[in-house]
Amino acid sequence: GGFAPNLNGAEDACATILEAIKKAGYTPGKDICLALDVASSELFKDGKYVFKKEGKELDTNGMIALYKKLSQDFHVISVEDGMAENDWDGWVKLTQELGTKVQLVGDDLFVTNAERIATGIAKSAANSVLVKVNQIGSITETLEAVESAHRNGWTTVTSHRSGETEDAFIADLAVATRAGQIKTG
Repeated sequence: GGFAPNLNGAEDACATILEAIKKAGYTPGKDICLALDVASSELFKDGKYVFKKEGKELDTNGMIALYKKLSQDFHVISVEDGMAENDWDGWVKLTQELGTKVQLVGDDLFVTNAERIATGIAKSAANSVLVKVNQIGSITETLEAVESAHRNGWTTVTSHRSGETEDAFIADLAVATRAGQIKTG
């Protein structure tokens, strides 16, 4: 289980986290910055991003405006799955608008697949890849995906697959591939 307080949207959640950072004696934006896993494919319905609890729908421009605000106001430096997995045009526009300031990580977009990553590189859609060995199926395919990203100046984030594990292999993989980042827990 996890802690799931009743909050009123992304800004409320980020503000709550910044408050906790300050109460812990750290400085937001200096000691700690935020990374979001938006899972936008789950929000995408009929060409819009639907926020049921907030009663609002955003188009691509609205989502980009939200991410700009969150990055400026709440020290968000990384956004995973910021657009839906098949919203290539949205990813391209997001990268044009925020790609020099924010790490834009494709998980559902790329599924650790070197061919999809090559398409993303050609389109300039994202600037980082989430890497999950069991998402693509083999170490060889995983290494191909990582090398493709790195050759093109993209970052990689080595990740567990939907849940915690006691297997330390992904930590070894993150070091071996020079990922610099790992997502666990």
